[in-house]
Amino acid sequence: MPLPEPTPAAVPATHRQVLLAARPEDTLTTDHFEVTTAPVPEPGPGQVLVRNRLMNVAAVMRPLTIADPDSFALTQLLQRPGNPMHGPAIGEVVTAAPGTDLAPGELVRHRLGWREYAVVDAAEAERLSPGALPDPAAYLSQGFAAWLGVVRGAEVRDGDTVFVSGAAGGVGTLAGQFARLHGAARVIGSTGSPRKAEYLVKELGYDAAVVRGAGPIEDQLREAAPDGIDALFDNVGGEQLLAALAVARRGARFALVGALSAQLTGDAMATVPISTFDLIARGITLRGTAAFDHMDAYPQYEREFGRALSEGTMTYPHTRLRGVEQAPRALCELVEGRHVGAVLVEL
Repeated sequence: MPLPEPTPAAVPATHRQVLLAARPEDTLTTDHFEVTTAPVPEPGPGQVLVRNRLMNVAAVMRPLTIADPDSFALTQLLQRPGNPMHGPAIGEVVTAAPGTDLAPGELVRHRLGWREYAVVDAAEAERLSPGALPDPAAYLSQGFAAWLGVVRGAEVRDGDTVFVSGAAGGVGTLAGQFARLHGAARVIGSTGSPRKAEYLVKELGYDAAVVRGAGPIEDQLREAAPDGIDALFDNVGGEQLLAALAVARRGARFALVGALSAQLTGDAMATVPISTFDLIARGITLRGTAAFDHMDAYPQYEREFGRALSEGTMTYPHTRLRGVEQAPRALCELVEGRHVGAVLVEL
């Protein structure tokens, strides 16, 4: 699907942006955000003004209540009250100040979404390769995290039985498809409702799904994988990680990609009790997998993802809402589990 049609080159005096009004202590609601009007900023040396066209919302953007924010390991993800929200966006360069190699009209990706216009340091504005992905929206997918977890984290191999936790989200819907492309013989996903479980099996090619709240995850997983699992792509942590450990085969490989069970409660640093002796005895590998450690692999991922989308061997499930004022609702609905796949907002 193409991006929204560009507006005329004239830059308005003001634009809309979304501020974080307060961090939630429990349930996230739209009252935690404020849509405001502000002057369109002007780029300084080495900067560009970008007209944002499309932005992504993801569960990792949920504002977190953290006792000591300055000690948080992933400070680039921390949303601060009183400031505009931030997250991945794509848009076209409107104005390029001296000292940049970008030109007006070029499409770029950056991390200053949640606003209609953004001043971005040229070094932080990634020029997008025309045609590398058949749908420009796919540049906002979480496909790189999905690919890394499958290929480098869990090292999925021919014949593997793979469990993907949080399989109906923006990462999980792609991780299961990548696992299949890389030889998995059986792919099992977890999700929060029977409706989503049916979607995983009927639309995305999962062999089985376990449903949160439909009984102990471990019991459901044992039934879905009676011979155990060889690899885990973990978006969630918590009970689902412990269930995967309980049914893992010797030598299983676990990619830890997300921690939704902790993040969605506001405590991103919540711990999970794990027996290290058991890991050693069964030769299980747990590997934290983050994109910033593997940027050398991005070109390989983009080629594989683009080819799979073009050939129809993969799809990019996503929902679109229109207007920056819809971004708070989009994030709240995502956190509540209302959507399958990625959630994008057209600006």
